[in-house]
Amino acid sequence: VQLVESGGGLVQPGGSLRLSCAASGFSASWYHMSWYRQAPGKERELVATISSGGGSTNYADSVKGRFTISRDNAKNTVYLQMNSLKPEDTAVYYCKAFAVYSSDTYWGQGTQVTVSS
Repeated sequence: VQLVESGGGLVQPGGSLRLSCAASGFSASWYHMSWYRQAPGKERELVATISSGGGSTNYADSVKGRFTISRDNAKNTVYLQMNSLKPEDTAVYYCKAFAVYSSDTYWGQGTQVTVSS
């Protein structure tokens, strides 16, 4: 069982990035998926969540209107499109899968996003 994030990097303020989280070893279609982030010296915070079928999404107030979470269950992958990035979005971004019908939870290793001029 593995979640692998990719797509992080250095971007200027106002720029965009798309993060990907590829799941292997299990069928992501049976799991709700979330993106979290953790900035240096701060607690990990929930950024966005998408339901197992993709029909429901939720966002932190700080990213509403700028970030979009989506998923492709055929590819076992969830995405986070991040637009209008701000320096305060700088953090390590983590993917989490949590099962619809059990307590199974998996985390990825994280990908660094740095927003700086």
